Amino acid sequence: QVQLVESGGGLVQAGGSLRLSCAASGSIFSINFMGWYRQAPGKERELVAGITNSGRINYADSVKGRFTISRDNAKNTVYLQMNSLKPEDSAVYQCNTNAYYTRLYSQDFWGQGTQVTVSS
Repeated sequence: QVQLVESGGGLVQAGGSLRLSCAASGSIFSINFMGWYRQAPGKERELVAGITNSGRINYADSVKGRFTISRDNAKNTVYLQMNSLKPEDSAVYQCNTNAYYTRLYSQDFWGQGTQVTVSS
C-alpha cells in the first residue's frame, strides 16, 4: 500500500540540530496529512508536528520555535528540522501519513521509527 521510510535520527548534544526525513512511496492516490509523532519511555505518544495537504501546520507546544516541518511534494517527503535540541526531546520519532491508497479509501500509515537521543 503505502510505505514510509525515515532517516536522520541519531545522537546529538543538547543545543544541537538534526533533520529527520520521511519519504512516502507505494500506492498513493492522495495525501491528507503527513507528520511526526514521538514517544519516550513512560510517556504517551504525542504529535510533534504535522502538515495537511492544504498546508496547515501544527506543532506541539513544547517544540514551537525550535522545530520546523516542511514538505517536498514532488518527492512525497516531509522533513522535520529540529534545532536547539533538549534532552527531553529524546524519543522514538515516527512518521505518519493519512492517505488515500485508492480513490475511495484512506487510512493511517506509519514508519518504523527513528531514535533521537539528546545528551546533556
